[in-house]
Parts: sequence; C-alpha cells; structure tokens
Amino acid sequence: MMKLMLVVGSMALLLAVASARPQGDVEVVEYESENIGLGGYKFSYKLSDGTSRTEEGVVNNAGTENESISIRGSVSWVAPDGQTYTINFVADENGFQPEGAHLPK
Repeated sequence: MMKLMLVVGSMALLLAVASARPQGDVEVVEYESENIGLGGYKFSYKLSDGTSRTEEGVVNNAGTENESISIRGSVSWVAPDGQTYTINFVADENGFQPEGAHLPK
C-alpha cells in the first residue's frame, strides 16, 4: 500500500512540475521611460508575449497645498485562451478608475 501511495504521489508531482513549466522566455521588445524626478513621468513597455503597458503621471497644482498627481494608463495581455484583454485606467483625486470590455460596469 505504501509503495502504491509513493508511486501515485510521484506521478502527481511530475504532472504538476510539467504543467507549471514555463512556456518560453519573455523578452522586452520595447521600453521607454521619462522621469527626471520632478513633476510628471511617463513610461511604456511591450513584451514578446503580447503584454504591454503605458502610464503617464502629471502633477496638479504643483507647490500648493492642493498638490496631487493624476495618472492615466493602460495594460494589455494575452490570456491562455488567446484572447487579448485591455484595461484603461485613471487614478486621481477620485480614486482608481479602471475600464475594460471584460470588467463589470
């Protein structure tokens, strides 16, 4: 009985390792960044697996008591089923506001 459990456990472990194996290296295809540490910033990147992201931050009311930052951006990725998902977002004094065709409204 113990040998059977050991064999079944070993097979389950092998199946788990095989299915968790990476499907290939993901490389950075494109990368841009502007950030001098003052004011706003922006960056974007694209990966070889279809993932991409852009983001831009702008300082509002700089140097005042009401200084804040507004951020706009988007992120896209390809799901295991081949469908591309995209989320566009704004983050500002009204909080994080994501939008996407797959998100509930």
